[in-house]
Amino acid sequence: MGVAWTITAYAADPGRATAAIGAAHDEVARLERILSDYDPQSEVSRLSARSPTPEPVPVGDDLWRALSRAVAIRDATGAAFDPTVGPLTALWRQARRSGVMPLPEKLVAARAAVGADCLVLDPARRSVMLTRPGMRLDLGGIGMGDAVDRAVAVLRRDGVTTAMIDASGDVAVIGTPPGRPGWQVALAPLGRQEHDAADIVLADAAVTTSGDAFQSVTIDGVRYSHVVDPRTGLGVAGPAAVTVIAADCTTADALATAANVLGPEEGMRLITAMPGCSARFVWEAADGTRQEACSPGWPR
Repeated sequence: MGVAWTITAYAADPGRATAAIGAAHDEVARLERILSDYDPQSEVSRLSARSPTPEPVPVGDDLWRALSRAVAIRDATGAAFDPTVGPLTALWRQARRSGVMPLPEKLVAARAAVGADCLVLDPARRSVMLTRPGMRLDLGGIGMGDAVDRAVAVLRRDGVTTAMIDASGDVAVIGTPPGRPGWQVALAPLGRQEHDAADIVLADAAVTTSGDAFQSVTIDGVRYSHVVDPRTGLGVAGPAAVTVIAADCTTADALATAANVLGPEEGMRLITAMPGCSARFVWEAADGTRQEACSPGWPR
């Protein structure tokens, strides 16, 4: 999925743990062939290529699971997270490469293929209908979290009860390391500067950061993230980042993306309304000062 994956496990039987870790990596590779919009042969890419579909298209269990969760989170976030954002994502990737803002007419055309009415799910038949031409599904804000959760399920199935999965910042932990209250996770949301760093301790939970620390572009003096705001078609202005803790990585991943799009004020309301979730917002104000805000429940 374009990043390094590290799985760490404690086990009485190292051979069994190593086999479980290998199986978890294999599961991630399998899901990449289904969920990645970078792979033109993935199931989601082949589905997008058929838009508009004249009739519902049956999809596999894994793609159905990811799309169902994506639509649920889209509805819960007022479309700050939207799995149909692909046309805008593709346009913004070009802008990041060129350093030039997308042409207004191209943004208008891309927006025409984005929105809640573009994607229709039929639970009874587990089928998907794409209603507009030029659609491109993008599961980048949820697919990584889904893959982490599936890897967790593989480890548990194979008897691993203490482990950490780190997909370059999308992190899930199982149990607690021997003699410790939990897994220590280091956070540096605005980069690796020492003054941004913070540590949290987690057990049986997940944490994800969404921001512009490692993927950004500066255009006309404004720094923009790779995360696209579905409402504007442009990257989220920064420097800014949101770290979300949730019971599972799928939820943490998607909510971090949505909260990053919404910004500290609206994003805080979103996270506070989500049971079992907490968040830390870090951003740079107009005067260059670093600002921070934490939701209730954020570990101190």
